[in-house]
Amino acid sequence: MTERPYVIDEMISAKAIAARIEELCRDIHKEYGDTDKLIVVGLLRGSFVFIADLARELDLPVEVDFMEVSSYGDAMESSREVRILKDLRGQIEGRDVLVVEDIVDTGHTLNHVMALLRSRNPHRLRSIALLDKPTRREVDFKSSWIGFEIPDEFVVGYGIDFAQRNRNLPFIGSVRFTDPD
Repeated sequence: MTERPYVIDEMISAKAIAARIEELCRDIHKEYGDTDKLIVVGLLRGSFVFIADLARELDLPVEVDFMEVSSYGDAMESSREVRILKDLRGQIEGRDVLVVEDIVDTGHTLNHVMALLRSRNPHRLRSIALLDKPTRREVDFKSSWIGFEIPDEFVVGYGIDFAQRNRNLPFIGSVRFTDPD
């Protein structure tokens, strides 16, 4: 199978992302400033760059854990079937938890994860997403904090991939397919 050629147009610069993370961390600190330890849960794989920058910017005692959740595979559209591929290592009962997601699209993934974690009785459970596509929402879900609202375009960069490529871009870019010559 041959891959369709595409170009990536910068949508959100690395500088804009860094500035927004600073703002978000100030808001998160207002919510969790009284905690003795915040468990920051990254949803792999797309959130790994975001969670690293977020954790470094937070002025709180932080523990980091990860879940690997799949609803896309290598496709550009969500399958709407949420599968937990890797669960948390530690317990969250009675703890303060912040779930970090790269992008909220249909809402199925984060809605599913939040319901699962809520059933484990954390003290406080909130979510943050770097990107939000509200026009694609299929379930009634709104993240506690949003970095950027974006149009319904397929994006890559800053940890977000297309078929496991382009995660290493320092910016968020939209994918535009081109016609082969």
